[in-house]
Amino acid sequence: MSNYVDRCIQLCKDKNPGEPEFQQTVEEVLTSLKPVMEQHPEYEKAGILERLIEPERGISFRVAWVDDAGKVQVNRGYRYQFNGAIGPYKGGIRFAPNVYSGIIKFLGFEQIFKNSLTGLPIGGGKGGADFDPTGKSDGEVMRFCQAFVTELYRHIGPYTDVPAGDLGVGAREIGYMYGQYRKIVNRFEGVFTGKGLMWGGLYGRTEATGYGIVYYANAMLEANGESMKGKTVVVSGFGNVSWGTVAKATELGGKVITISGPDGYILDEAGISGEKIDFMLELRNSGKNICAPYADKFPGSKFFKGEKPWAVKADLYIPCATQNEILIDEAKKIVANGTKFLCEGSNMPCSNEAIAYMMDNGVIVGPSKAANAGGVACSTIEMSQNAGHTVFSPEQVHAQLKTIMLGIHDACEKASKDYGFGYNLVAGANIAGFLKVAKAMMDQGI
Repeated sequence: MSNYVDRCIQLCKDKNPGEPEFQQTVEEVLTSLKPVMEQHPEYEKAGILERLIEPERGISFRVAWVDDAGKVQVNRGYRYQFNGAIGPYKGGIRFAPNVYSGIIKFLGFEQIFKNSLTGLPIGGGKGGADFDPTGKSDGEVMRFCQAFVTELYRHIGPYTDVPAGDLGVGAREIGYMYGQYRKIVNRFEGVFTGKGLMWGGLYGRTEATGYGIVYYANAMLEANGESMKGKTVVVSGFGNVSWGTVAKATELGGKVITISGPDGYILDEAGISGEKIDFMLELRNSGKNICAPYADKFPGSKFFKGEKPWAVKADLYIPCATQNEILIDEAKKIVANGTKFLCEGSNMPCSNEAIAYMMDNGVIVGPSKAANAGGVACSTIEMSQNAGHTVFSPEQVHAQLKTIMLGIHDACEKASKDYGFGYNLVAGANIAGFLKVAKAMMDQGI
């Protein structure tokens, strides 16, 4: 059966040339599934892996809009609906200049397993555009979002595909997209998540991904006889994910000593807490780089221009910036620092080579598809809230989120041990997420 897995990995590479991010995630996931295929030869007969790596539907479209100078601009939009076997497609929309088909496929493929791990009835999808909202006026962002949804609306719906935010898409962008969708279809329905609190949004959604990452990381620590209390933590990024991660890690007794942005990273050995966390959110909303202003405001912190924080010694590393920010050289620095734990916050922040090196050298890795599933879990809670025409309190949301994240950790641990990997959360996440989807695909036929 390992030959079956290898053939499918090569099939992905052959059919998706020039898309290294997508090839990387397919290889990482499928390699973990070799012992599953040994026990389930029926999956090869049914072509489960071939079907899994091919999106059910991929949409690419032109987005034409007018900037403030009156000039017509043209971008390209995408939506990949990867697998809907266990529920409507669910996944964010990313606006960034580096977005292309390979990025969206990688994110959509990861979303299949992430959504499955939550235990909630949602399939995997992802979308985006090669549009950069940085430096754009509110009017330009609004016009782009309206043009984007004017094409996308016909492919989404509360029982078909429910997008959310991602990199470059926050409350402002969701508001503009939802407003255009509502006008076109003449219905008020929960087709986007991450909505404003006054019109169907969920209390606690903003911090959900970061909080969930820390719940998962703490479960990793506790499974190995330790806890977050007293741990020094290195975090990258400064967006909503990093903000929620810093806030919850601090609340549980950890001391976060770094954050980073496009301009470099901040080392604050006194710990990032209190008004410093509030300042992160203030800068995030301003659209400015964070590090230089942070260093100016808080004496004692140090700004390392153009560098990443992975050489800083810590007990726990949580990368929350972007994909492949930790390559083999960064992995070697982390291992040399003697750390035992790394929990991925952003989607696929570590290369496959980096993960293998760290795990071979005793680092326990919490994979992003499990650790950052709190965001999509709360998005699904928002869908339930909308469907029931009710409002959940922050306490209700946070309680559900914690239960879901602890359940994900336990499912990863069990699947890993069941298939002979020991305490390997990377393999366990892939296997646990896959088994639920594969069973649904088998039940529903070809």
